[in-house]
Amino acid sequence: MKRYDVDKRCIELGQYIAESGATVRQTAEVFGVSKSTVHMDVTKRLREIAPALAGKVEQVLSKNKAERHLRGGAATRKKYTSHSK
Repeated sequence: MKRYDVDKRCIELGQYIAESGATVRQTAEVFGVSKSTVHMDVTKRLREIAPALAGKVEQVLSKNKAERHLRGGAATRKKYTSHSK
């Protein structure tokens, strides 16, 4: 893949996360790439290409990480609530 294509993908991924507040997993699904690729693009490569956008993305990812345990608990609760009925 050409360097330009990688840079363009990094910016697109970063803009999507910053605008939508999506998680790495959700972003990977939308763009059809792996979670590892999304994470590498928005944490390391984006910092070199667009530092301002990287800062916004970092804030969203930090918020998502802080909320992760809540989403996991809700999913578990939903799973076992549906089993008991």
